[in-house]
Amino acid sequence: MAVEYFKGIPIMRPMVDYDNQGFWEAVKNHKLVVQRCKDCGTYVHPPRPCCPTCNSFNKEWAPASGKGQIYSWVTVTYEKVGYPGMMCPHSIVLVDLEEGVRVLSNVVDMKPEDLYVGMPVQVVFEDLAPDLTLFKFKQIKGGKAKKGKK
Repeated sequence: MAVEYFKGIPIMRPMVDYDNQGFWEAVKNHKLVVQRCKDCGTYVHPPRPCCPTCNSFNKEWAPASGKGQIYSWVTVTYEKVGYPGMMCPHSIVLVDLEEGVRVLSNVVDMKPEDLYVGMPVQVVFEDLAPDLTLFKFKQIKGGKAKKGKK
């Protein structure tokens, strides 16, 4: 099951700013990147102006494996609670990537009742409009996610 959208209601778009522009450009090209400090090597998400470890402004976009495991999730079942453009039910997952950061997204090809903490997942990309691509996650069949360093 993927997130389904109501026709006629605009799809919610991410707010793109100076700090996260590189992230969303990579997603549009079906790549997942994570901000990394060039001085201390700390991976950072969500993107921000400076490193939370050493306060350096010297950062880069590092390729991410796109693999991780579900840390937590919530399933929206009541349409008046979530964004009105998204049909219910749909699940929102918090994923621990191998790089050691957590990202928030949706799932595809998974029923809400099949989700579990520690489920190995892999990033997939969904082109919703010519100028809008979102990253989502699907289960890795028979795979085992590894925890990365923070």
